[in-house]
Amino acid sequence: MSSLLPSPTAALKESHSGISIRRVRRSELPEDTVELSRFLIGKVVVHELSSGRVSGRIVEAEAYPPGDPAAHHFRGPTPRIRSMYLAPGHVYVFFNYGNHFMLNVVSERPETAGAILIRALEPLEGIEIMQRHRKTTNLLDLTRGPGRLAQALQIDRRHDGVDLCEDTNLWLGEIDHPSGPIGKTVRIGISRAADKRLRFFERGNPFVSGPKRLLQPARKRRKPRLRSR
Repeated sequence: MSSLLPSPTAALKESHSGISIRRVRRSELPEDTVELSRFLIGKVVVHELSSGRVSGRIVEAEAYPPGDPAAHHFRGPTPRIRSMYLAPGHVYVFFNYGNHFMLNVVSERPETAGAILIRALEPLEGIEIMQRHRKTTNLLDLTRGPGRLAQALQIDRRHDGVDLCEDTNLWLGEIDHPSGPIGKTVRIGISRAADKRLRFFERGNPFVSGPKRLLQPARKRRKPRLRSR
């Protein structure tokens, strides 16, 4: 029995055919990590490669604001995180567990550290190029998760400190495609401040990563009924 729902590939072709991407200006970025995290949902990461353009809509992001015990900047500046002290819209890239690069967007005014981890993208352009980078044809495996998306878009430590609002190769854009409802839940894979609800995602998007149980709307507790005597 065939499904009535379109495949992710068919849905992408239908909703994003002939897209036009407008560059996001720095003046549009909220100078607050949590606000910028919400703002980034639906925006587009574009990377102009020699093999062609690859891009994807941001559908999941985690905020790491100033003073956050789970953030790399919690203990103060080090040479490794110097890019986190740049103006909002710059890139901070780190190598996670010796396996994956992670793309972050700097989120606070200069000299105040804060960043947003881009956890998942919905592929838009250059899907065949991404498939070669990821060595898979499974659309859902291309950019669902921060390590996967960095590999698909060929982002590494060379891009640390890049200005997404000014760079000609790696930049932040916007398309005329409204985002779905934005959900909020706890962050993934951390031990400190693990209860903070600082992970934002587009509800219902199949490219959002992580356990599905975290994506469900919180149920309201029922008020206990008073028994009549």
